[in-house]
Amino acid sequence: MQTDNNFDPAELAKFSDLAHRWWDLESEFRPLHQINPLRLAWIENLVLLKGQRVLDVGCGGGILADAMARKGADVLGIDLSTKALKVAQLHALEAQTEGVQYKEVSAEALAAQQPGSFDVVTCMEMLEHVPDPSAVVKACATLVKPGGHVFFSTINRNAKAFLFAIVGAEYVLRLLPRGTHEYAKLIKPSELAGYCRDAHLDLQHTKGLQYNPLSRRYWLDADTSVNYMFATTKA
Repeated sequence: MQTDNNFDPAELAKFSDLAHRWWDLESEFRPLHQINPLRLAWIENLVLLKGQRVLDVGCGGGILADAMARKGADVLGIDLSTKALKVAQLHALEAQTEGVQYKEVSAEALAAQQPGSFDVVTCMEMLEHVPDPSAVVKACATLVKPGGHVFFSTINRNAKAFLFAIVGAEYVLRLLPRGTHEYAKLIKPSELAGYCRDAHLDLQHTKGLQYNPLSRRYWLDADTSVNYMFATTKA
């Protein structure tokens, strides 16, 4: 498991440059704001967040972390982008969000410091941006308590995902900045399932995320061919 260098400097710089726009609902992060209620509701349908100690890995500006804290969870958001974390902290102060803290540390380093410390771990839209996603999955498994829940979301790697998530979202609809995703870094569900098995995480549920460009509506269903989420528990 890589502990100190499992990040891409170019990826980190890319998101750091956009950090000031994390909470602008009309910015490049608009899709994350739009899908956040869907993924939060899905998580809440599987685990009660209130009173739980939750870790959000790759939290960015804190969109999901802030929402989980508002559901009564004790949330720690971690990221390697100093700028994004400052934005997250500022938003928490301005919005008076209680129960959320942020720390600049990698999942692997935190796993070495605090194994088995969290009831719930989330890692959303992050795995496709690191050199070794399996190491992040292992770190998440180490960080969660036995019987705890770990949630992942990422993008499938196939022709449809390339057409919809990269060509469509980045170049045609311009929902995301060009270059946000690299096709070679996308992860098939079978690959993520393998990482989970190796980390002793049992896959419990899968869910797909869909988007209609005409109605501009997102919804969840069983189709994992493009964007998808995994719910796992630690054995």
